[in-house]
Amino acid sequence: MTHPPLPDLILEPLVRAALLEDLGTYGDITTRTVIPAGTRYTALLQAREAGVASGLQLAALAFRLVDPGLTVTAHAVDGDTIGPGSLLMEITGEAASILSAERVALNFAGRLSGIATLTAAFVAETQGTAARITCTRKTTPGLRLVEKQAVLHGGGFNHRFSLSDAILIKDNHIAAAGGVRPVLQAVKARASHMIRTEIEVDRLDQLAEVLDEGGADVVLLDNMTTEMMIEAVALNAGRLILEASGNMRLERVAEVAATGVDYISSGALTHSARTLDLGLDF
Repeated sequence: MTHPPLPDLILEPLVRAALLEDLGTYGDITTRTVIPAGTRYTALLQAREAGVASGLQLAALAFRLVDPGLTVTAHAVDGDTIGPGSLLMEITGEAASILSAERVALNFAGRLSGIATLTAAFVAETQGTAARITCTRKTTPGLRLVEKQAVLHGGGFNHRFSLSDAILIKDNHIAAAGGVRPVLQAVKARASHMIRTEIEVDRLDQLAEVLDEGGADVVLLDNMTTEMMIEAVALNAGRLILEASGNMRLERVAEVAATGVDYISSGALTHSARTLDLGLDF
């Protein structure tokens, strides 16, 4: 599935903040010292290993923010499958400008391509099932939007973007409110009809309570064994959406998907993805 790019207006504050952090109080003193003014070059942004591209829009924005006079030519777009040596972007103009934006551009593109690549690996393990891979809120502070976008580029789906998106009742909510039934009764009494509700359970008797009480749209099966998930799917009988979460390692995904759950969520997609090796060379 192709996802349209976000407006640059939304992404610009993220890139601008990263550039300000990197340029410090006095700019790129190395480049200003050793590169004669007016020196022009063409730089190639290339992949050094296979993966799925993401963050290229942010990389291009980094170059343009440093110097609107740079010519940035895209040879790949976010979501493309890439291989070693794939040309992703060509940047032509003042060498000093290219060098000053290089690290920020690579940081975004490498980090986000790593997330997209790991997501694609998870998605591949669900082939032949109806299960979808989704991320969590375990993201880098300030970068949630683009990290979740990278999950989409890898073929996954997005969970909540913030606490205000939906009601997600977790174990601590249940404990503080006095049980499964009281929290669901509170939802039915107080929640807007426009808001969806998910509740976390880690036992089958809790799932039975949820099904009996009503008030939830989605049930999160937390840290259940595969055998318990199979029982949960049978008990649910298609009534509510089921999401499996907790200890969702890549090597376990196919087994979990085969249980019949609708979604598999993993924080590892965003908090443990390895940066994809990309390089910028003149």
